[in-house]
Amino acid sequence: MHIASDEQLDDVLSEPTPADVQAMRELEGDLLILGVSGKMGPSLARRARRAREAAGVRRRIIGVARFADPAARDALDRYGIETIPADLLAPGALDTLPEAPNVIYMAARKFGSTGDEAYTWAMNSYLPGRVAERFARSRIVAFSTGNVYPLTPVDGGGPTETSPVGPVGEYAMSALGRERIFTHFSRLNGTPTVLLRLNYAVEPRYGVLHDIGRKVFLRQPVDLTMGHVNVIWQGDANSVCLRSLAHAQSPPLVLNLTGLQTLAVRWIAQRFAERLGIDPVFTGAESPTALLSSAALCGRMFGPPGVPVEQVIDWTADWIAQGGASLGKPTHFETRDGRF
Repeated sequence: MHIASDEQLDDVLSEPTPADVQAMRELEGDLLILGVSGKMGPSLARRARRAREAAGVRRRIIGVARFADPAARDALDRYGIETIPADLLAPGALDTLPEAPNVIYMAARKFGSTGDEAYTWAMNSYLPGRVAERFARSRIVAFSTGNVYPLTPVDGGGPTETSPVGPVGEYAMSALGRERIFTHFSRLNGTPTVLLRLNYAVEPRYGVLHDIGRKVFLRQPVDLTMGHVNVIWQGDANSVCLRSLAHAQSPPLVLNLTGLQTLAVRWIAQRFAERLGIDPVFTGAESPTALLSSAALCGRMFGPPGVPVEQVIDWTADWIAQGGASLGKPTHFETRDGRF
């Protein structure tokens, strides 16, 4: 399949699977998505809406964000998503939101953390506590990150959900703070919760594969220092998010959300080079450790990702070659010191 436009790409990203449709059919009550205007939120909201329609059920899907870019809200409105503009940190903002039995928490801050660490902690650790109190009677799925793990040997398969955490840097520490706060209130109030440690979601306009592919295309050196990664198609990550609502529990279920393979950055660059007809340029050498996680539990619960990595590389190489849009937000996956 050739993806020729942003509209077609959005359709592919948000196309629900039969399992998504069944999940929306069985879900009880409305769905509230906090932080909906980020990189994943719009396609998640649209997937939920399309799954709801396919299931033939009546259910409100509500997206909340600051919507600094009005176009982001307009796009969601066109897709049939109810939108509410709100600064979730503002006093009283959470009190104005409607009750919802199902809450997906996507609000977070990563880039720009260095030099403004206090705001990062407020977004990543303080706000989750306020949300957990406000929606104590709801079911909550909260996005976390694989950055809560330390760098681990590349031949070890990556940490599992029971492996010791060891966040590097203030962003990662604040993300672990988010988990600890949601866990505290889940235990205190009996709130069914899932914590999704995502690492990394990709699509042609953004993500680790996009970053590597663009470097190959522009004949820029690909840094091999962080020599191995895990990735998952953004649509598959959103599918797991929707289906995980049914698995919320207290204390929270912790789930590594990524692909099942440990991928070498050199191999990824070489695959792009083959498709683009360009000799790759490398810098640095592979380290024996990397930021990785094992998605074996996720695979057992929800099955393997529906879109394999080779397919995503094909789509991304084609997208880059045809001059497709970029979100212009590098992932900085090469970072090893935790400074974002």
